[in-house]
Amino acid sequence: MLTSLSVNNFTLVESLEVDFSAGMSALTGETGAGKSLLLDALSMALGDRADTDRIREGQERAEVTALFDISQAPQTHQWLTDNDFANDNDECLLRRVITREGRSRGYINGQPVTMQQLRELGEMLIDIHSQHEHQSLLRKESHRQILDAFAGSSDLAASVRNCQQQWSRLNQQLQQLTNASDELDARKALIQFQLQEFEELGLAEGELAQLEEQQQLLANAESILKDSHTLIELCREGDNFNLQDGLNRAVQLLSAMPNKPQGLLEAEKLLNSALIEVEEAGREVQHHLDSFELDPEQLQTIEDRLSAIYQLARKHRIQAEQLTEKQNDLQHELDELTGGAESLETLQGQVDQLLAQYQKMAQALSQQRAEAAKLLSSQVEQQFASLSMKGARFVVELRPGNPEKPSAHGLESVEFLIATNPGAEPKPLSKIASGGELSRISLAIQVIAARHATIPTLVFDEVDVGIGGATASVVGELLRELGNRGQVICVTHQPQVAACAHHQLLVSKQTGTNTAHSDIQPLGESERIEEIARMLGGASITDTSRDHARELLTLANPSS
Repeated sequence: MLTSLSVNNFTLVESLEVDFSAGMSALTGETGAGKSLLLDALSMALGDRADTDRIREGQERAEVTALFDISQAPQTHQWLTDNDFANDNDECLLRRVITREGRSRGYINGQPVTMQQLRELGEMLIDIHSQHEHQSLLRKESHRQILDAFAGSSDLAASVRNCQQQWSRLNQQLQQLTNASDELDARKALIQFQLQEFEELGLAEGELAQLEEQQQLLANAESILKDSHTLIELCREGDNFNLQDGLNRAVQLLSAMPNKPQGLLEAEKLLNSALIEVEEAGREVQHHLDSFELDPEQLQTIEDRLSAIYQLARKHRIQAEQLTEKQNDLQHELDELTGGAESLETLQGQVDQLLAQYQKMAQALSQQRAEAAKLLSSQVEQQFASLSMKGARFVVELRPGNPEKPSAHGLESVEFLIATNPGAEPKPLSKIASGGELSRISLAIQVIAARHATIPTLVFDEVDVGIGGATASVVGELLRELGNRGQVICVTHQPQVAACAHHQLLVSKQTGTNTAHSDIQPLGESERIEEIARMLGGASITDTSRDHARELLTLANPSS
């Protein structure tokens, strides 16, 4: 609830601080004293538009601060926590500053915020019923919230909303995957074709190096064969000279020498070793010549195989040595795409399950709303009669939504319709109700709804316009009933309404030679009698009007 309001340099107010309590508080005063000024300042603190002409004459800026007790407002606590504005106590401080240059700044618990954040939080803290932007009855969203609270369906409505949000998120993912499925299928087909080419090639581990070696050997076969015959002649088969015969003669010569010095002994050993090496080399060359076959067809086969390998490598723009790695990469991607199809099927199942869950809960919510709509209409129409709106019709219209597009708010939209004249067709409140009628309609609905839900701080600006007598007494009693359940602040001209308040504040205006300013003071019991007597009899207060004032206060407060 609102606990205090501080106003500085706002229109006629130089400096003002007002404390508020639970229950019903009535703001009274003479016409032109500035009773609505307080509500204008409060609206500014809640994020409403603020023009520079609201700054007090001669000042550079105006400032409004509103302090709220949120100990009984878990939704507000949660919002502050979610937006990183929470503090360590059960108070919430809203502050708004406007400057002559046109700058506007807002703060929540000392932290700078946007006007949208101020308005969003303000709608949780207070509901102003007047011709200001906070007229909740002109927002269809509030109609749904009031009906759900009346039906005791707020928790079910929250579950429907959460389920729809989960469904919407997963369904969006499903649609994205589905829309991309053609591309995925095309990619999958391409990879499968490419893998088939790899499988048809059948490249074995190490085969490339072996083929390249064989290709090099076969490509130089004739030259190698010719040179190999020359080698065998040099080693052992040359008629005029060969290494083996030459070494044998050298060894025989050294072997026949008597008394050889050490150097020649070493030479003999080396020549014997060389002879053995030459004989071995000759055998290896001969073995090569015996096993070698000049086969042009084998060379062609190897070159065709290498060509196929190199062509596949060029196709993938890689080196031939990287083909095996590329094949493994393609297989891994194909496995992931196949798994993606399975994920798509799983996601479809989750979406279908959430949709079925949503429809079940939404249908239950629709049934509760339909039953509550009839009862709410009946009770509000009964309340209308006591508010000088006899014959007015109140309709809670449930309009089916699009069954193909689940809404976070259920299977239907909710809108309050009103017909203020008998026989007229009910129409939206914004098109039918005048300012005074809208306040009374709001009052009737809030009184009924308050019996089923915890209400916020309610503000009624001149809710008693156009009424008097017994009807004014009924309005006062209804406002007091609301005050018994929470906090109500009411600007009124009716003494019957003011008398029903738990607290009364007097708004007055003082004028000087070149200045004027408004002031607000809480009234004690005797002061209330004087003020209500003024409201009853005008400027001339008589003993009769004072007695009447005492009677009104006694009737409205029988226990006091």
